[in-house]
Amino acid sequence: MKTLVVFLIVFSVVVVIHEFGHFYFAKRAGILVREFSIGMGPKLFSHQAKDGTTYTIRWLPMGGYVRMAGYEEEEELKAGMPISLETNQENQVTKINTSNKVQLTNAIPMEVAAQDLVDNLTISGYVNGDESQLVTYNVDHDATIIEQDGIEVRIAPRDVQFQSAKLWQRMLTNFAGPMNNFILSIILFIALVFVQGGVVNMESTKIGNVLQDGAAYEAGLLKGDEIVSVNGQKTADWPEVQESIQSLPSKMVPIEVKRDDQNLTVQAKIGSIESGNEKIGQLGIEAPLKTGFWDKVIGGFQQSFDTFVGIFKALGSLISNFSLDQLGGPVAIFELSSQAASQGATTVLYLTAMISINLGIMNLLPIPGLDGGKLLLNILEGLRGKPISQEKEGMITLIGFGLLMLLMVLVTWNDIQRFFF
Repeated sequence: MKTLVVFLIVFSVVVVIHEFGHFYFAKRAGILVREFSIGMGPKLFSHQAKDGTTYTIRWLPMGGYVRMAGYEEEEELKAGMPISLETNQENQVTKINTSNKVQLTNAIPMEVAAQDLVDNLTISGYVNGDESQLVTYNVDHDATIIEQDGIEVRIAPRDVQFQSAKLWQRMLTNFAGPMNNFILSIILFIALVFVQGGVVNMESTKIGNVLQDGAAYEAGLLKGDEIVSVNGQKTADWPEVQESIQSLPSKMVPIEVKRDDQNLTVQAKIGSIESGNEKIGQLGIEAPLKTGFWDKVIGGFQQSFDTFVGIFKALGSLISNFSLDQLGGPVAIFELSSQAASQGATTVLYLTAMISINLGIMNLLPIPGLDGGKLLLNILEGLRGKPISQEKEGMITLIGFGLLMLLMVLVTWNDIQRFFF
């Protein structure tokens, strides 16, 4: 149960923050966000705010999404569909009810004959089923439609649709999701550095801490000792200290340190651990930390950057030597959540930061259906001076989405075999 809770929290936070990026910049660009949903599945709660967005909480607490006007296929009012209408004092339609779950008082029952809720904002039909007289109503620009599942959202006139925004605004809206994931990762890595008390001081050779029962403890080394040399080899910074120790597993070596104003040499029996097919030396000491406020902030940024570069290197390796074992889906995230849940809040924060930055990078890949694919189409539009037709864009997106779903199925099946069989 604990693992499931951690998995849902981590996955939902990362996805909702991603979607909030799209939401915020769409609103700034004047694009109507018809719905902002937390969770998936049937509606648990919904509220339509004055800004025109319907905020929804759904039963399955896993991720979320935004629905932008014109961003995907809108629900159609088909000819012959029974609906009911609410009108204002000017006899303009303000609410269209298509749901059997909702009953409107004083509504006008109608059978739809034709409608245009994008350009002309009209709806025509037969009131009370009287096919002898066709009635046409003007529809208010800010009218709402109650969809068949009971969710009430604004209609999507042309001027508030995604494609009506300027190109740079649409590009920023597409990029905002991954950008939010990067920002979240930076914040979490900074938080981790603060929780850990500081960031490793790579320029120093002072011992930050001595672990009890380790080789350094047995040799009499103390916190604050400055390592001058290991086995006669001078050490100028912490990486050189690490390299020297790791190259001497199970060896008795002299270690020269500076303590206060005097230099001491102690004999230490280096421990060892197995790593793959080789042994690595261990002394039982921890690195010194920079504990200043700005040192911690910069350290968080540095960890984010190092992780970013590491993921790109892994992508390069994946391209040159593809293997499903190098990819992970929901099952892998669930398994990592299980490990994180047993190791405490710090590990959960680290896992969230890693998943967030991975999601941001993966979404920027120029694959149709992902944010990177949409940005690529935006760039092509800028070069051509006109957008790709909606039919072609829809076909490209559909193909990309299909390939992504196929890859997800393969990755999930591979994860199940790896972790459970």
